[in-house]
Amino acid sequence: MVEQAYVYILSSTFQKLYIGVTTKIQLRTSQHQAGRYEGSFTSKYKIEKLVYFERYTEISTAIAREKQLKRWSRIKKIRLIVAQNPTWKDLSEEWGKPIAPSTEPTP
Repeated sequence: MVEQAYVYILSSTFQKLYIGVTTKIQLRTSQHQAGRYEGSFTSKYKIEKLVYFERYTEISTAIAREKQLKRWSRIKKIRLIVAQNPTWKDLSEEWGKPIAPSTEPTP
């Protein structure tokens, strides 16, 4: 089975950014949000909001993309985020919540 890989961008309230790569996006995001690694960059600056991610079938491709994004200017990173997530919504906030059943329109 091929495991998917993700490149992700987290943001603080003040839009301080962190770029990472993982094969377990939900677990890794929750670790950041819980401050699991005390003293880390994300913990120190309270960078907890998932604002952008990309999915890949090969970890090597995801790592290459992560390195590319880390070399980008801050404004270019912000433009990337805004193009997909203009309100900077936390894309992980609905994870783990029950999904409401769909309702069929009555004829």
